[in-house]
Amino acid sequence: MNSMIYFLDSIATGGNTSDYAPIGIQIIFAAGFVATMMIATHLLGPKRKTKEKLENFTSGIESHGNARQPLAIKYFLVAILFVLFDVEVIFFYPYAVNFKSLGWSGFIEVILFVAFFLIGFVYIIKKGALKWED
Repeated sequence: MNSMIYFLDSIATGGNTSDYAPIGIQIIFAAGFVATMMIATHLLGPKRKTKEKLENFTSGIESHGNARQPLAIKYFLVAILFVLFDVEVIFFYPYAVNFKSLGWSGFIEVILFVAFFLIGFVYIIKKGALKWED
């Protein structure tokens, strides 16, 4: 994304766009290769439409019942909590890269950041969100 911004900026300011020619050529070749492979596999691949091939794939397990059965909310809750705390860890990377230049004020801000998430985590545990009763 940044290379695209610099590329557009260099066009707008009249800069030297020949520096970006290899990137453009690589993108064109990559798109051409993908298109060629998709067309070739479609044209050259076998075309056997049997009853078994047209059925839904279920990892070798026989299908039974309706797929629209309600699922326990615990699965969704754990998934959302995982994403929340996973994103928290991602925000540590910029701090780790710049911790010297941020100094003590950056350290205090990171401590506050962790404290807010720990308060949320304690709240989640007190509410019993991670207990499996099912």
